[in-house]
Amino acid sequence: MSTTEALATIHKTVTVDAAVETAFETFTRRIGTWWPRGSHSLFDERREIVFEEQVGGRVYEVSTDGEEGEWADVLAWEPPHRFVLRWRVNPKRSPSEVEVRFKPENGGTRVDLEHRGWDDPEGRANYDTGWDKVLGDYVGSLTSE
Repeated sequence: MSTTEALATIHKTVTVDAAVETAFETFTRRIGTWWPRGSHSLFDERREIVFEEQVGGRVYEVSTDGEEGEWADVLAWEPPHRFVLRWRVNPKRSPSEVEVRFKPENGGTRVDLEHRGWDDPEGRANYDTGWDKVLGDYVGSLTSE
């Protein structure tokens, strides 16, 4: 695999049986109800995930002891259609960028995720498979409502 291929943007798409507004709110405001614990958490015991809903806001995790772990900075905030994050959850890796778009489709919502700006092939490979788990849990949270 060439370096260009290894560092390509990650593209993931899911469709959920929910209105755009519900899909957006679930992904952002309600992220702590569905985001995987353990494998996708900074702390062994997570109390909540905070998604500050504005440009310049942060996304961070709070442990049961009150410790904060930074995930991202909000670069674009366009509810209920789009947001962009400067993703910096792992301080050992350079920041990257995550964009999520929400579009009505066939009575539900198409959710397109792009994770770009990679300079680390290993990190990119981990996220390529990791987003499948995260988005699967997201879809599941909207299916069980």
